Amino acid sequence: MTKLLKYFLFLLIIPAGCINEKPAVSIQSLLTELTARESLTYYPSFEFSLKQQSSYNRKSVAPGQPGWDANADMSHFIRVEQNQGRREFVMFDAEGPGAIVRWWMTFYVAQTGIIRVYLDGNTSPVIEGTAGKVLSGDLLAPPPFAVSVHKGVPVREVGRDMDHNFYLPIPFSQHCKITFENDSLQITPEGNYFPDVFYNIGYRMYSKETKVETFTIAALEKAKPQIEVVGKTLLSSEISSVDEKLFEKELAPGDSVFIDLNEKNRAVNLLSMEIKGEDTLQYLRSTVISARFDDVQTVWVPVGEFFGTGYRFYNHKTRMNETRDNDNLESRWIMPFRKSCCIAITNYGNQKVKIKGKLGLCDYRWKSNSMYFGATWREYFQITSKDEQGFDLNFVELGGKGVYVGDQITLFNTSYEWWGEGDEKIFVDGELFPSSFGTGTEDYYGYAFGRPNPFSHPFISQPVGDGNEGNSNNGGLTVNMRHRGLDAIPFTKSINMNMELWHWATTPMNYAVTTYWYAFRPVDVKIKPDIKTVQNRVTQSTADFQ
Repeated sequence: MTKLLKYFLFLLIIPAGCINEKPAVSIQSLLTELTARESLTYYPSFEFSLKQQSSYNRKSVAPGQPGWDANADMSHFIRVEQNQGRREFVMFDAEGPGAIVRWWMTFYVAQTGIIRVYLDGNTSPVIEGTAGKVLSGDLLAPPPFAVSVHKGVPVREVGRDMDHNFYLPIPFSQHCKITFENDSLQITPEGNYFPDVFYNIGYRMYSKETKVETFTIAALEKAKPQIEVVGKTLLSSEISSVDEKLFEKELAPGDSVFIDLNEKNRAVNLLSMEIKGEDTLQYLRSTVISARFDDVQTVWVPVGEFFGTGYRFYNHKTRMNETRDNDNLESRWIMPFRKSCCIAITNYGNQKVKIKGKLGLCDYRWKSNSMYFGATWREYFQITSKDEQGFDLNFVELGGKGVYVGDQITLFNTSYEWWGEGDEKIFVDGELFPSSFGTGTEDYYGYAFGRPNPFSHPFISQPVGDGNEGNSNNGGLTVNMRHRGLDAIPFTKSINMNMELWHWATTPMNYAVTTYWYAFRPVDVKIKPDIKTVQNRVTQSTADFQ
């Protein structure tokens, strides 16, 4: 018998699909993916698109059309159903295979309502309870998977419920429906319901051939030990590097320090530094980190914003960056390269700055789906908001194939009025309507009702929120960031990320944006380094706009 004939007989004997069959997506596999920082550097092996269903105002139908900047993004539902005598408002309805990967909600007085999650056509919910138990309580998972970052609200918002952030993945193989029951909800003349229920539910939609193990309480119980380990990992700052490169230099105006690496099978997994000078606010903006990987520059961001502290030192901690003890800055993004890497720190200001730090390296397996790290920065300098009229600000536009993994805003608000009603609008691969359309800037960043209190979480942080209730004399600074894990957004042709600026006042503002992404080459980055803008004097009060 020939070898070729034996091979064909072998194919007839083995079960269909056993050759190179991928394991199924499950709560365990998603938790494993969430744990490994390097997973973001690899384009997903399971093809999926990232989408969002939310309570956005349904008057928004197309860019440039009336209603595109419509506010009142609450209590808009897909439909209302009667189920066993209950009136249930359908918030989410999607065909599988897929997985819920990020869920945010807040309320006015409707927080006592019941959330129900129905999977794969079952008429009985697999999850049932109030938001305080399901999304930020201990019904399903402990922090940081289920948490509220809310520890106090502005005086005028007393009585409003907390914000709920939920990161435990809920996979489903065929179908997912999520409803909300609350008898106090009544239809308004505008066509939505009141009191206000705000929600953003981010989810993955896998290709039809992907095998997904549907979430069950039994599967959740089995995963509890893994959930505990992953939770501790997400909260940890520990980084294991196989090699370190130290650097220290006093940078005169126009000077740079370069950390050059020529090694194979490595990635930068830590960049930590201290920076000192006379004018703290200015050198955090005018000193810039740039990076070249295999001779192509993909990173150009001011030091303060790259590390998440804006242009003032504020202690905070996410999974990807941290500020400690005012001048200790740390980044934990994984930055792989094939042959060479050059990290540069350049002083574009007019004062001397002293820097001291280290670069950590880890072993890295470069594969066919490995991508390069990128980060861009831009500032909308002294723009003017419009009283109760929104307009879109572009965060970043990329052409090519990659994954969008996060962003940060650093803004100065000159009015005591709230600036953050604007919605995110994320267009992927040329779609005509954004697959992610949100309900407010603070909702996108995981908090609610413009609260100014600082908070930190592995994926979201507000180091400072003074600009959320800035007074008319001095104004205020706000820094918000969101780093994506399972809710990272793959794109195959392009991504166009926008955030609406919807303010309650007509007032001048500064609005700076940092974005983080991974991409294959070639990648077309529309935002270019802007030396002139980082040399502008940073804003400290409303007087700086006069």
